[in-house]
Amino acid sequence: MSASTVDVVVVGAGIAGLATAYELSRHGASFVVLERASRAGGVILSDTLDGYTIDGGPDSLLIQKPAAIALCEEIGLGDRLVTTRPPRLAYIQRGGRLHALPAGSMLGIPTRIGPFARTRLFSWAGKLRMGAELFVPPRRNEDDESIGAFMTRRFGSEATTYLAEPLLAGIHAGDVNRLSVQALFPRFVDAERRFGSLLRAFHRGARDARLKASGTTAAAGAVEGAFKSLPGGLSEMVNALVGKLGEASVRLDSAVSAITGRGPFLVRLSTGEAIEARSVVLATPAYVTSALTRDRDEEISRLSGEIEYASAATVALAFTRGSIAHPLNGSGFVVPRVEHTGILAASWLSSKWPDRAPDDRVLLRTFVGGARDPRALERSDKELISRSIGALLPLIGVRGEPLLARVYRWERGNAQHDVGHLARMAAIDRALARHPGLFVTGSGFRGVGIPDCVADGRATAKRVAAWLQDRNLQLLTR
Repeated sequence: MSASTVDVVVVGAGIAGLATAYELSRHGASFVVLERASRAGGVILSDTLDGYTIDGGPDSLLIQKPAAIALCEEIGLGDRLVTTRPPRLAYIQRGGRLHALPAGSMLGIPTRIGPFARTRLFSWAGKLRMGAELFVPPRRNEDDESIGAFMTRRFGSEATTYLAEPLLAGIHAGDVNRLSVQALFPRFVDAERRFGSLLRAFHRGARDARLKASGTTAAAGAVEGAFKSLPGGLSEMVNALVGKLGEASVRLDSAVSAITGRGPFLVRLSTGEAIEARSVVLATPAYVTSALTRDRDEEISRLSGEIEYASAATVALAFTRGSIAHPLNGSGFVVPRVEHTGILAASWLSSKWPDRAPDDRVLLRTFVGGARDPRALERSDKELISRSIGALLPLIGVRGEPLLARVYRWERGNAQHDVGHLARMAAIDRALARHPGLFVTGSGFRGVGIPDCVADGRATAKRVAAWLQDRNLQLLTR
């Protein structure tokens, strides 16, 4: 069978692969995206059911990292972006009660004394220890450390238990004592290095931001909150990208079985079809990248295979408004491990975003599994739903059966950037240099969230375009 030919084959149609292909299209490169699943988007999945709009995976785009929002604007979704609904409160469970995260917190780090002093989330001993962070000398050793070790060293064990573990590690479904602070929260490391104290650095940053925003349109932006989304869920972004790229260029149900050759490459599909490409971008989970590079480079395969993944599930639940006693005034809550409730967190989607549920209905979502409960996905849907309702009941007063219940399972869906990840990534990049035209991107490598994956996908495409141009010049000058 003769092979078709393109400049670039992108393997994987998650958000990183789609962003890579979009940027390639802007540089005039011919490409095809191959996706083994029956849909594009990876962990981005939105459903519309009985008047409810549900994100089964991530539901928001971080404003502070603008790559994803900028991409939405470029592909015609700018006027559809919506911000979270006020009041923009988030809660942390402690002692079987919900405590609002103190106002002025940045990733849990207080920037204002008053709200922090008044909160009942921390004991007075815990507050004093956190305040003493101002006097903790900066670490001179530049070796990587876990988020837990970093936070305990600077703020004490109570901050690690009730902030770092459920909030910082929880958003990655990971283990606070394994996840790398350098890879996931480089801002913390930089703040300690530059200012000697995170409290000092974040207080100064918050003050400067308030002064800069004062009397300007930036003040309005500050009031909007930290996140944006789309009315139909984040799948709107995926669908718009596929539309821009052309459905013929994004081939679903197209599993890659092998990649041979060294420029041009020959990408073989499980159907027996082969595609010839000058360059290949692997926008796949690290364990898939490991399998696809096993016969090409033992080091790349081994290093990629060492990147761990956690499995998790989200459980969407709908109730009548009268079935919930809590006012649901905020976006939801996270659950520290020590609370032992069986869930990681819960979002109040109908309070967080506009128009996610019919009138007089509420839409909630819980998160289960992760590194804290690695066998969670062995349970049935019924068990996960029951566990979720049981965890919610004492906190928000759930009465009656849900009007809707749906479970979304994400087997090995959360890449774990553990301590040493940046060194491993540097080694992967050095090994890739031995294979001109071969590139990697995706959440397992340089970024976990959607904005990071979009940014890295587009940056990877620019490197591919530059490499193709350089190759063209070499051919012309021969």
